[in-house]
Amino acid sequence: MDNFTISLAKLTERVNMEVVYAPCELSRINVEIAEVNRPGLFLAGYYEFFDNLRLQIMGLAEINFLSVQSAARRYEALDRLFGQKPPAVIVSRSDELEPFPEMVELAQKYKVALLRSNEATCVLMGSLLSVLNMELAPRITRHGVLVEVYGEGILLLGDSGIGKSELAIELVKRGHRLVADDAVELRKVSNRQIMGTAPENIRHFIELRGVGLINVSRVYGAGAVKVTETVDLVVELRAWDPAKNYQRTGLENEYYEILGVKIPSTEIPVSPGRNLAVVIETAAINNRQKKMGYNAAKDLLTRLGLDADVD
Repeated sequence: MDNFTISLAKLTERVNMEVVYAPCELSRINVEIAEVNRPGLFLAGYYEFFDNLRLQIMGLAEINFLSVQSAARRYEALDRLFGQKPPAVIVSRSDELEPFPEMVELAQKYKVALLRSNEATCVLMGSLLSVLNMELAPRITRHGVLVEVYGEGILLLGDSGIGKSELAIELVKRGHRLVADDAVELRKVSNRQIMGTAPENIRHFIELRGVGLINVSRVYGAGAVKVTETVDLVVELRAWDPAKNYQRTGLENEYYEILGVKIPSTEIPVSPGRNLAVVIETAAINNRQKKMGYNAAKDLLTRLGLDADVD
């Protein structure tokens, strides 16, 4: 699996930071890991476990700690920090905190980007981590369709020609939103969450056999599309097989694994005359109810006085 990076130029744009000093164009400086660091312990003289690949955030505690040090001690601590050559050193609370003159001097000496933001330190760190986790997340691409139905991200999978795109258009017409067609880029943003999006060059385009390519946002409006969505349910469309015993009660929980994350899944048979859009809408609502703790099959068994303790 490839390792991904994000440039400081894109990061400063997304998180709204300003440049104090840059050794070169920010588009040429890349961040490689989705972690940030407050270097308080490092500045105090504890150098173990310091990762120079992380962005370094200087907040109120770090600046106040340095302000009470002698000029020589402050310069020594900052020299050691900038000498590690992190991707950037960022000063938060820029409306009340100013970078020390030594910081600008050492940034120039070691060619380290020096940035600032008027956000509070915790807010800044949260914003940075949110962007980094999304942009640097492990990812794969799957052939399928991703739609948002009643707030649930539904990943439609199935053989080519099974009708995924036609089903997506029908759902859009019913007021739901398209995220991706044909190629769905799936990113593992946490150990429990998969985010889906479309490659930028084909985003919001959909192919309908016999019609051709259409731009869903132009045909149905901006409200019919979405850029990203969490994958809450995987629906595998399969041609109807009369010999196969399909799920009838919904008692058994099935899962589809994506990048090590198990996503609830179901298999829906496709045959002429079935209203798949209504079936997908019902599956989305049912999946939401299960997440809220209600299972209709278990409820029915309980009413019948039968054992409903089935995982």
